[in-house]
Amino acid sequence: MQHQIREEVSFTAGRINVRGKTISRGEKKRADYILYYKNNLPIAIIEAKDANHSVGDGMQQALGYAKVLDIPFVYSSNGSGFLEHDFFNGSEREVSIDAFPDPADLYRRYREQKKLTPEIEEAVLQDYYQGLTSHEPRYYQRVAINHAVEVAARGQKRILLVMATGTGKTYTAFQIIWRLWKARKKKRILFLVDRTALAAQTMQGDFRHFGDKMTKIEGRIADPSYEVYIALYQGLTSAEEQNKLFKQFSPDFFDLVVIDECHRGSAKENSVWREILEYYSTATQIGLTATPKETKDISTQDYFGDAVYTYSLKQGIEDGFLAPYKVIRYVLDKDIEWRPNELVRDQHGSPIEDRVYNASDYDRNIVIKNRTKLVAQKITEFVRDTDPMQKAIIFCVDIDHAERMREELVNANSDHVSKNHRYVVRITGDNDEGKKEIENFINPESPYPVLVTTSKLLTTGVDAQTCKLIVLDSPINSMSEFKQIIGRGTRVNEDYGKYYFTIMDFRGATRLFADPNFDGEPVKIYEPDDKTSIKQHIEDETVNPTDIKEENPQEEILIDPTVEEGEKKEKIVITQGVEFDVATKMIQYIDPATGKLIAENLTDYSKKQILGTLPSLDEFIQKWSTAERKDAIIQELESRGVPLEELQKEIGLNVDVFDLVLHVAYNRKPLTRSERVANVRKGDYFAKYEGKARQVIEALLDKYADQGSIAIDDIGDLEVSPFAEIGTPVEIVNDIFGGREKYFGVLKTLQEKLYALN
Repeated sequence: MQHQIREEVSFTAGRINVRGKTISRGEKKRADYILYYKNNLPIAIIEAKDANHSVGDGMQQALGYAKVLDIPFVYSSNGSGFLEHDFFNGSEREVSIDAFPDPADLYRRYREQKKLTPEIEEAVLQDYYQGLTSHEPRYYQRVAINHAVEVAARGQKRILLVMATGTGKTYTAFQIIWRLWKARKKKRILFLVDRTALAAQTMQGDFRHFGDKMTKIEGRIADPSYEVYIALYQGLTSAEEQNKLFKQFSPDFFDLVVIDECHRGSAKENSVWREILEYYSTATQIGLTATPKETKDISTQDYFGDAVYTYSLKQGIEDGFLAPYKVIRYVLDKDIEWRPNELVRDQHGSPIEDRVYNASDYDRNIVIKNRTKLVAQKITEFVRDTDPMQKAIIFCVDIDHAERMREELVNANSDHVSKNHRYVVRITGDNDEGKKEIENFINPESPYPVLVTTSKLLTTGVDAQTCKLIVLDSPINSMSEFKQIIGRGTRVNEDYGKYYFTIMDFRGATRLFADPNFDGEPVKIYEPDDKTSIKQHIEDETVNPTDIKEENPQEEILIDPTVEEGEKKEKIVITQGVEFDVATKMIQYIDPATGKLIAENLTDYSKKQILGTLPSLDEFIQKWSTAERKDAIIQELESRGVPLEELQKEIGLNVDVFDLVLHVAYNRKPLTRSERVANVRKGDYFAKYEGKARQVIEALLDKYADQGSIAIDDIGDLEVSPFAEIGTPVEIVNDIFGGREKYFGVLKTLQEKLYALN
């Protein structure tokens, strides 16, 4: 029974809050009691209140939890009885203490409402894989697994699961397969991936528990003696009919096919990869993706149907399972528009075609060396200011651009490269040496490579748990591609200090955050307008979904074997004579209240947040002057989403938080800490203090000038130099100033004089 009743069950991790360099977690969502029929089947939830509340006071809270956790029976109690809500029929009734249903009764009602036949029930009640190295599924994984297992057992042939990158799709797939396999509902299973790295990760991860029942399809001979098969699309098919390996198995050989990243090649009706799925059409097919693709020519939903479960990036961040992010958006002056004059020549000395160029042209049609150099410099400045050893992926237009970016990053970071040549590495589909470094890059224990340049190879399927920086220097007009790229940074790894990540955007790609399709339900775009250019100006904040074009097939690396590269036009290369500069720089954050990316400049946003708490200057002064500890006010401002550290950098003045708020929120001229100290000394308010007392006051003023307000709030400062040379804390407080009351009276007066308004 103790295994069926769990008390104070936390089912989220608590949202990760980043305040400058301080990282904290919000409260975990916690249910008072969850009742389980089996480990994989929670059947009821109870929210308990004390006797001062009515029996139904906890119901609304419990209903919210139950909806998220997919629990059908909900109870609220104050100790004298229960109020029951039945999600199956929407009814509520009061239940006495003595009449509370037992597990068998609840399951009987569950079975009847679900219309579970004995055959379906076998799969529904089948246990998860549980071993010494396994872990219990997170709540959303459990819900996804249960939904997929049930509909598969009911005979549904096409099943779609949408789960944000970093939420454990492969683990979820393993548990689905395991339960259907152990229940003998599915006897031969094919797990399809489109990257060699994904196949290796799968074999070495949870799927290893299938032991000798599992194999990876390699070579050109199909071995029918296994039960679980891992395969690459590319290994199963071929342009030549006689080399299509998948046809060595009979069409009904597999009764379950699971497709990882199903939004890719197999979503196309005319794809040779789709041919594999159609060949095994009698099998149940489960598609897994973070980014269902819906365009005129490609539809994940047309093939698989509506998702049986969706877990979004937004929800993952809110639950604390995924890392939040901030965006640094650069607009380079000539990215908006640039027209060459007659003096500009290409590398061959030829004049440049006279037209207007912008960010959509650079590195695709025309290469300007100084632009690549400037981007590399800005990346280098960021990593040096934050963490030079943080792993980063720089997404470039194509392989050529990735190589040029690698070269510029090497030159900008020669000190690190001299210590290890793998500090900067290009990982692209054409480079075997680079591809060998993928495993090292995703391995948290391997420090190198650090900065990785790529084009498309790392957009999907790379579990880079410690990647803290995503750089976008490629136009991205495909929402699915954008989501996949952002997903490279969303994983959390607390053991290695990975709690959040930063996106540096040099192409205006992060405008897609403002698109309703970014984190909502997938919307089918029936007739995309291929004639309309999505790229007008780099600073555009929003994009109409009908303007979004799919990625250029020529950019893809082994996405679909049917794609043929057309003849590539030679790029114009300019090595000198054109200088780039930063036109604007904007730092954007996720608003804690709405979960949306803040699309206004940092100063305006911070002003709004401050005035929301302290609407007038008088209120701020009153609160500041009466606060026993100034850091309490600082913490309150940060809890409202005011990024004080970043705001300080943007203002560019060495001022106290007091002056920072005065300047940003109330348009008052700020004084530096040194200026405030000078004003105090000029007034000679402490002339009556002599000897050691005066030494202490002067030392406190020096501490303030160096460290700010918090430094003089803490008696612990008296334990360190230069106070330690004057006396012990007890001696300073009692002997020099005559006791705690008088000492803190001096501190209060000191603060009043420091923060006096001009």
